[in-house]
Amino acid sequence: MENQTEKKLWEEAEARAGFKRHALSYVIVNLFLVGIWYFSTGGNTKHFWPIWPVLGWGIGLVFHYLGVYQRNTFFSAEAEYEKLKNKR
Repeated sequence: MENQTEKKLWEEAEARAGFKRHALSYVIVNLFLVGIWYFSTGGNTKHFWPIWPVLGWGIGLVFHYLGVYQRNTFFSAEAEYEKLKNKR
């Protein structure tokens, strides 16, 4: 029992560390893209093209966050198993 609990904690710790790496790479890459835009256009705000990768990747980052920190048990097989087990 203790081994299984430690395994789950380790998996959760890995998932959280993975999200933090993902968030850091998001910030670094998007700052780089904004820098390219700024230095190539002189800050012309007429067409801020980095908004598209920022928004697109940001949506993925939000779903990654929700999957790691806001675990939804609605689709969880484990939660369904516990419900069935408690009925008996």
